[in-house]
Amino acid sequence: MNSEGKEYSVATLAGGCFWCTEAVFQQLRGVKTVESGYMGGHTKNPTYKEVCTGQTGHAEVIQITYDAGQTSLEELLEVFFKTHDPTTLNRQGGDVGTQYRSAVFYHDQKQKLITEGIIKELDASGYYQDPIVTTLEPATEFYIAEDYHQNYLNKTGDQNPYCTMVVRPKVEKFKKIFADKLK
Repeated sequence: MNSEGKEYSVATLAGGCFWCTEAVFQQLRGVKTVESGYMGGHTKNPTYKEVCTGQTGHAEVIQITYDAGQTSLEELLEVFFKTHDPTTLNRQGGDVGTQYRSAVFYHDQKQKLITEGIIKELDASGYYQDPIVTTLEPATEFYIAEDYHQNYLNKTGDQNPYCTMVVRPKVEKFKKIFADKLK
């Protein structure tokens, strides 16, 4: 618990480019902070340039701190699975490589079990035409990305063509599907 008496939890998700996932989860009710960074690799203190080579083993991730009284891991995972393609291996749109893999980095056994259950349910439901290839990986050291990656869409807006063509449409789709979960 923090000084406000709220219980905060942490979830770490990889769903392609962290600019996209960060922009979506910043809008979600109950989310306190979203930090872009790297996890799951073997290089200490990796840089964006190193991670982009695909040689460090890291994924671009977002680390979400959320108020467990306002939202749940299940709700975060629902948004996660419906705002990226968890059926493509090491790829999201034009971003290709293990650094763009779909992954849930679980912080404890409860998170792992919840995620496994949701993946089984989604696969069984036929929601996706292909099976989910999202990996479940134990959370390792989180390396925060360089400052210019934090709050990227809000800082660059439509000045960046990638944001105009990829990030903004993803956020608009999220707002339409999850209107009841917005801040």
